[in-house]
Amino acid sequence: MTEHAILHGLDLSYFTGKVQAYLRYAEVPHRFEEMSVAGMARAKAMTGLAQMPAVELSDGRWMTDSTAIIAWYDGEGATREPVTPRDPGTAFLAALIEDYADEWLWRPALHYRWSYPMDAQHMGRRIAAEMMRDIRLPLPVRQAMIIARQRRKYLREDGVTPDVIPHIESIYLRNLEWLEAVFAKRPFLLGARPTLPDFGYFASMFRHFGLDPTPSRIMRERAPKTFEWLGRMWAARASTLPGACPDEVPADLDPILTDIGEAYLPYLAANAQAYLDGKTTFALTVQGARYRLPVHRYRVWALAQLQHKVAKLSHEARSHVEARLEGLSAWSPLWTVPHPDSGFDPKGLLPFLTPDHVFAR
Repeated sequence: MTEHAILHGLDLSYFTGKVQAYLRYAEVPHRFEEMSVAGMARAKAMTGLAQMPAVELSDGRWMTDSTAIIAWYDGEGATREPVTPRDPGTAFLAALIEDYADEWLWRPALHYRWSYPMDAQHMGRRIAAEMMRDIRLPLPVRQAMIIARQRRKYLREDGVTPDVIPHIESIYLRNLEWLEAVFAKRPFLLGARPTLPDFGYFASMFRHFGLDPTPSRIMRERAPKTFEWLGRMWAARASTLPGACPDEVPADLDPILTDIGEAYLPYLAANAQAYLDGKTTFALTVQGARYRLPVHRYRVWALAQLQHKVAKLSHEARSHVEARLEGLSAWSPLWTVPHPDSGFDPKGLLPFLTPDHVFAR
């Protein structure tokens, strides 16, 4: 079979695992190439962003952003049944859950990896040996460098302080509880086939929570059916699963939608307002936890994208979504900061960004 793409990333990377699982599921011919420091620089030179994964197509084009990559393949008909539900209202709710899983579980995933000494030493050594293989320094020096860098960037600079760690860990523990209840009844989040929310959750649940020593032990003990779902996702192939893409978001996902309204959307709104005010950090109280957080420009764009998706819905579909979310106190928080402009991807090129078109100039 002709190779269609090269997936550049690391097999311990949050978003690499998400895209890799999708390419496996969609049975897209590809090969995996472990990214080095030089490889990251090359990805930035091609896409304008120093992030993983990046997908290099056989025609020479490069893609970035895991959600946009999956959307592009879905739009190209990579599978008989897309992972995006066909019903527009359901598609929006699925995208909302995916966005929450992508972005809100990021902080607990990075906390568990770099706050706990055993996890930090283990993953620090792997990154030093794998991604930093082209750095000519002794392995222990590279390991110490990566641990120091990750703890600075993803703990201290991302608002992870002793006061909020109980809340950060509760995000993981509560999501395990919600997912475990779902997987006790069906194989995937919406039904018999993987959909966008499955791939959104897989990012953190596989390469971080499912593999890092501390959260993996917690998952095995508290949520064995969720641990089993990781293997099911990794083994899933679109051509062998029965049925159509599910076209409803079951009621047992309401706890997730409620948390989106209580925590994630208020965070996105506060982040967007701080960005519009020209700030670099902002204070936010979430479910009783008082954070001091950095402004993330991408997440300003993420909020605007959610609002844009709603604007494209028909009156009937929008009414359905509004009624569902309003009943869970998750509709109004979506509109606290209407239509924030981040300047990210000003020409709408994702996933095919280039260095000249990442931000508005």
